[in-house]
Amino acid sequence: MGDDDQEHAPAASGRGEHSPPGGAQRASTPPGGAQAERASTPPGGWFGRTFPHARADLPASIVVFLVAVPLSLGIAVASGAPILAGLVAAVVGAVVAGLLGGSKLQVSGPAAGLTVIVAELVATYGWQVTTLITAGAGVLQIVFGLTRLSRFAQAIPPAVVHGMLAGIGATIALGQLNVVLGGQAQTGGVASITALPAAVANLSWPALLLGGLVIAIMLGWGRMPPKVTVVPAALVAIVAATAVSLGFGDVDRVELGGSLLEALSLPALPESNWGGVLFGMLTVAVIASVESLLSAVAIERMKPGTRTDTDRELIGQGAANTVSGMIGGLPITGVIVRSGANVRAGAETRASAVLHGVWIALFAIVLIGVIELIPMAALAGLLVMMGVGLIKPADVRTARAHGELPIYAVTLAGVVFLNLLEGVVIGLVLAGLMLLWRAVRSRPHLTRSADGSCELVVEGSLSFLAVPRLARELNAVPRGTDVTVRLVTDYLDHAAYDHLLAWRARHEGTGGTVVVIEPDAAAPAPNARYLTWGEWQSRNAEQSASEPLMAGVAAYHENTCDAIRPTMSELANGQTPSAMMITCADSRVLPHLITHSGPGDVFTVQNVGNLVCGPGTAAAVEFATSALNVPLVAVCGHSSCGAMKGLQAGAAGSDGALGKWLLEARPVLRAFESGHPVAAAAAADGFDETDRLAMVNVALQLEMLRAQESGAEVLGLFYDIGTARVLVLDEDAQRFVPVHPDSTAAGSQLDRIAAGHGHGAAGPARQILQV
Repeated sequence: MGDDDQEHAPAASGRGEHSPPGGAQRASTPPGGAQAERASTPPGGWFGRTFPHARADLPASIVVFLVAVPLSLGIAVASGAPILAGLVAAVVGAVVAGLLGGSKLQVSGPAAGLTVIVAELVATYGWQVTTLITAGAGVLQIVFGLTRLSRFAQAIPPAVVHGMLAGIGATIALGQLNVVLGGQAQTGGVASITALPAAVANLSWPALLLGGLVIAIMLGWGRMPPKVTVVPAALVAIVAATAVSLGFGDVDRVELGGSLLEALSLPALPESNWGGVLFGMLTVAVIASVESLLSAVAIERMKPGTRTDTDRELIGQGAANTVSGMIGGLPITGVIVRSGANVRAGAETRASAVLHGVWIALFAIVLIGVIELIPMAALAGLLVMMGVGLIKPADVRTARAHGELPIYAVTLAGVVFLNLLEGVVIGLVLAGLMLLWRAVRSRPHLTRSADGSCELVVEGSLSFLAVPRLARELNAVPRGTDVTVRLVTDYLDHAAYDHLLAWRARHEGTGGTVVVIEPDAAAPAPNARYLTWGEWQSRNAEQSASEPLMAGVAAYHENTCDAIRPTMSELANGQTPSAMMITCADSRVLPHLITHSGPGDVFTVQNVGNLVCGPGTAAAVEFATSALNVPLVAVCGHSSCGAMKGLQAGAAGSDGALGKWLLEARPVLRAFESGHPVAAAAAADGFDETDRLAMVNVALQLEMLRAQESGAEVLGLFYDIGTARVLVLDEDAQRFVPVHPDSTAAGSQLDRIAAGHGHGAAGPARQILQV
């Protein structure tokens, strides 16, 4: 447990104040004592004890291998490098970065994010000098890691990073589109656009058919049944296109010129322009470092409980790039496509990444003839989809929501129409200018009421640079009137405050009154807490209308409506939630609060007892998974649940709608009385009988969801109201554990949950697990 956790952890004295169940002490001994502990020993005798995660890592390594081979070949083609250089980099990245890096589940190799700059380096200096630049960039990355510079990568605005990746993606897609049409690949965005008319005029139908087939397969593969999509789309597309190409006589195919061992080569020194070479090393090192750290962060979100040592990760990436450059490979970064496939396949340790490199090496040495059957147009189609995949609508929506869409767009355009470095610099400059603008601007609005009084609302940052605009509005206030000045500011400097006080004194001298309302800057009291609505209503009785609910609506329009309007206008034409949540109708359970989500994020259904049964809830699940394509459905129970108390008291089947509704929960009570393992674990963790029944209820609702075969993943949660903590169901251990990435006790359990096992919280569950 880290220092922050120790500071905020409640004392373990009493049921209502103890730290959440599932802590380190209890987790060390499974329920059932020594017998259960022996049962949990990995099977397989010596092998199982020596390699306890082999059953997870070995299959995952094969999945990543199948994803990595076609991508590595395609990236080498797009970079203008020897094709085998992509496989060399894939092997080195897997083994060296896999062993030395700071993220145990990250998979490294040649990445699309560097193709544009590598292509420029190859065109300028030649391939052998480019490998020297790669090795030098690796040395710089090692220096970055040793000097702990990784934290500075977090200072780069996300809009610049996402715009850079989108620009790279657009450049790759435009360049390879020429190859799909039968033309030649281009290295720059402008050259690619200029060459398109000629490629269309000289269209090659075999190339278009093969490239189009790859694009069509990759577009439609996600709609196939889950059992089919276990096979990577890229592999299926390349195999299908290669099989079809055998029916054509004259098709450009991959030319390797030897085996993987024959492709190994040493770098060469440049004859001149050492300054450009050194600058290239710095550029590759910075971009590779940023992309690797971004990928590592994404893996942490995909698999809660996974932590990255960022400085060690840079050292591992640097070592891999140094080795790759010295033996003739492409630059290496952490790759989110391969890393994501690794997590979804259930990998547990870094052995999966290392093993996938071994499989690539064997494939490139033994099956070289198979690689040379692949048509170039098929790889071009794959690269078009890779490029388009870097332009993510979610990044555009995020940039727009934060007012950073101009930064994203300018960076993208700069990368496509100028070059990568200039595009990033332009994006950073614009980000700095927008930050300066936000820091100095204010938005004063003066309104006059029918009774002659005035209200001046000042929003934004109020600094000395905003004093002229503030003075203009203040001077417009008639002499002798009553004025309310409402400061809705995030910053107020001394010059602006002095000006406001001086004006106040002058205005009150004319017979008027001035009331200044500003946010309370005082730190919250140690015993400060979240007010219930009833307490809020009573404290604001003088400002509230007689109708309590309408008082809340009035407060919404006064305090929240304007702030949330831009977000809601974007959502007015539809919703794309990332998860669905079925919770109890209890007024203490607030789905958006406990998942830290906002409008459009989580599709919610609340009913008595968070039951999945009933036509209303079933219809909501069907709508969420079919119409909205929600990939995850979570069921959240809670402590002191009234529905569970009624179930215990025999209310199921009694008169009234509630009795009929609770009839659906009778299987839960029977499972509880039969000694369900979740109940046994909850008893060991100190929960009372009602809470144990509520936990069993969540487990059985998940089984009902799976029976509906919606195709979505499912996740079980439990909200312990007394501690305000959310627990997640580890279905392997049949126990609710804390959602805390720094918890040693929960670490291995959450690893198993997030790995999936066909039912866990991999991928889309990151939205729910960020509580």
